[in-house]
Amino acid sequence: MTRPRRSLLFMPGSNTRALEKARTLPADGIILDLEDSVAPDAKAVAREQIAKAVAAKGFGKREVLIRINALDTPWWVDDIGMAGKAQPDGILVPKISTVDDLNAVADRLSDINAPASIRVWAMIETARAVLDADKLAAASKDSETRLAGFVFGPNDIARETRIRMKPGRAAMIPMITHCILATRAHGLEILDGPYSDISNVDGFAEECAQGRDLGFDGKTLIHPSHIDACNAIFTPPEAEVTEARKIIAAFEQPENASRGAIQLDGRMVERLHAEMARRTIAIADAIAAMGH
Repeated sequence: MTRPRRSLLFMPGSNTRALEKARTLPADGIILDLEDSVAPDAKAVAREQIAKAVAAKGFGKREVLIRINALDTPWWVDDIGMAGKAQPDGILVPKISTVDDLNAVADRLSDINAPASIRVWAMIETARAVLDADKLAAASKDSETRLAGFVFGPNDIARETRIRMKPGRAAMIPMITHCILATRAHGLEILDGPYSDISNVDGFAEECAQGRDLGFDGKTLIHPSHIDACNAIFTPPEAEVTEARKIIAAFEQPENASRGAIQLDGRMVERLHAEMARRTIAIADAIAAMGH
């Protein structure tokens, strides 16, 4: 099943109003957060509130992830224990750096008999994670890891590598493309990290468009005001969908059944274009089914 992941919004688990609001927002997914947005003395309360929110359902077709605390904290085991019972669509794990980290999460989920439907998303936030992105993505071959994809974390990577975060992210593009290649090589999804300058509407739109063009499936967000623009930018344009349907229809003609390339509207179109067209149509149809 193709699932749109244009926009996934972080919502602090310690904020009851935010958890309620999450059910009404037009984001494709909601990330109920136990990590950065929750103070240490509020972790337990946030855990309880997220458990209640997920149990109460009402999120519609939105994908629901729970971001737990990192494996080097005293909270992650309790976080996973709660998530296993709450049964969200997935668990987002910060600062995954090694396959051993993925295995530690997998072992814990197995120990608590968490349903196989709960997938794991790894946040790529360290130099080691970027360097070993292929190894991490390859771990998805072991179904026990439940690995569904990566979330690229530019702010933490910038802090660790001392790369300066400037408009356009030129210095970070090699790292981004390296991680995107790793996910595509192993059939995984990858989401871009959040844009911090909430009030800079133009800057956000430019980074969204850049992320789309680099190959991200969508973007994680830290403010609801970014949802509509993000959805619009990551939605295939109507003209692109129309063209995709035309390509599929052309290859389905009996005379083209065995041909690897055909001429369409004065240009050559290959089977690979038909595969790309099918994905475009699948995403467009899935977005329409969301009903936002």
